Amino acid sequence: MADGAMTATFLAVIGGASLLAVTARRLRPSDRLPSLEGWALADRTLGPVWTWLLLGGTIFTAYTFAAIPGLAYGNGAPAFFAVPYTVIVCPLAFVLLSRLWSVARRHGYVTAADFVRGRYGSPPLALVVALTGILATMPYLALQLLGIRAVLAAGGLYPRGAAGDLVMVALFAGLAVATYRHGLRAPTVISALKAVAVFVSLTAVTWLVLERLGGPGPVFDGAAERLGGPALLLTPEQQPAYATLALGSALALLMYPHVLTAGFAADSPRTLRKVSVALPAWTALLALFGFLGIAALATGVRAPEGGAEAAVPMLVDRLMPAPLAGLVFGAITVGALVPAAVMSIAAATSFVRNVYVEYVHPTATPKRQVRIAKAVSLTAKVGAVAFVFGLRDQDAINLQLLGGVWILQIFPAVAIGLFTARLHPRALLAGWGVGMVAGTCMVVREGFSSIVPLGPGPEIYAGLAALLLNLTVAVAGTAVLSRLGVPRGADLTDLPSRLSVGRRPETGANNP
Repeated sequence: MADGAMTATFLAVIGGASLLAVTARRLRPSDRLPSLEGWALADRTLGPVWTWLLLGGTIFTAYTFAAIPGLAYGNGAPAFFAVPYTVIVCPLAFVLLSRLWSVARRHGYVTAADFVRGRYGSPPLALVVALTGILATMPYLALQLLGIRAVLAAGGLYPRGAAGDLVMVALFAGLAVATYRHGLRAPTVISALKAVAVFVSLTAVTWLVLERLGGPGPVFDGAAERLGGPALLLTPEQQPAYATLALGSALALLMYPHVLTAGFAADSPRTLRKVSVALPAWTALLALFGFLGIAALATGVRAPEGGAEAAVPMLVDRLMPAPLAGLVFGAITVGALVPAAVMSIAAATSFVRNVYVEYVHPTATPKRQVRIAKAVSLTAKVGAVAFVFGLRDQDAINLQLLGGVWILQIFPAVAIGLFTARLHPRALLAGWGVGMVAGTCMVVREGFSSIVPLGPGPEIYAGLAALLLNLTVAVAGTAVLSRLGVPRGADLTDLPSRLSVGRRPETGANNP
């Protein structure tokens, strides 16, 4: 049973998030008529500070903060692939997000599929990009609920049975209402509380662990004894898997609709470049969470079998005073609300722009598009709650693993398409299909492990192997289709058709 002081602090953090959500409409209010761009992207008005808070709060999810230390608790060194992975994201975001923002702002694009539609003139390719994004996002959204439940259960804040389900529903109900009314502005203001709460609470937990255990040396020594020593170091056999997982995950992350939605809300490419340089502060936070997984081992925390993600919440409950423990649990819970809201907005926007308007109601007014997006966003949240209550936790985890492999298969159409349009849309479509099938088969064959053997050679990340097949088919298919003279769609993006990384004029608040 949870301590009264812990519960009070936890409720104070959650209450603060709810109050902030109510004030979301005051974040740069717009006098414009209702539009999907206004609801889903906050009218592209977020400056460097708000963009840093929103993008960091969206990328670094509550499940990540629970899963990475859980992986460190159970497996040691391989868990820290998340640190180079999130470091690699920063230069990629510096180049890709700023360039994609410029094109999107110039042509009024709201989703990655909008860009693909304009770049290649291919509705089928844009459709599969949109559907892949939605498919990969939904289990990711469900995992945010799993992260909340794991944290609350470890702290004794999640009652058993129907009462616990009501707690989960109540937490998401406030988020759903705020997002429905204010769109992206709601998670943006909550992201400020998330950053303060997570940074403060994690610093306090880390300081307390180091003080109690006598510094980092005893922490790693104690953990090494429990893991058997070498588990805290990568073996030569593990290094290819570690490197390819870090690289593949970084390439995949920037293809997720929720990350692109947070990026598109910035007011200029200059803002995105500033934010990309400052994102490593969130990476340091993730590294400390991984360290706490090692600390949980060193202190003898015994997580339930199959529930290693509860190791850090159990460590917090053991070492910290009740009010501070409540602050940590509240911070992680709020940490789930921000990405969950952005994910639901991104999925709804992709559906409206690239399915509903493209194939169902091409003449839909901006007001109707917003109304449909709000309904789909609400449906996505309800579906995530139903998914968590109706299926096993492992089902959501397995689908999210597949989601990472799937979303990587749109990288050629989106990221490479930013620099060259020479790949034929039909070849890209074929490459996408081959990558999806190959990646899914590899992951399922290995018992839903994203690390697969490369023949008799080393083990590598399945998503990267599938991407290489995808690119091979796209390049070979382009050569064949070009030789046959098969026409391609018109390019409407004003980008060079050949590979070019030269600086282009910017548009936006800083350079109209």
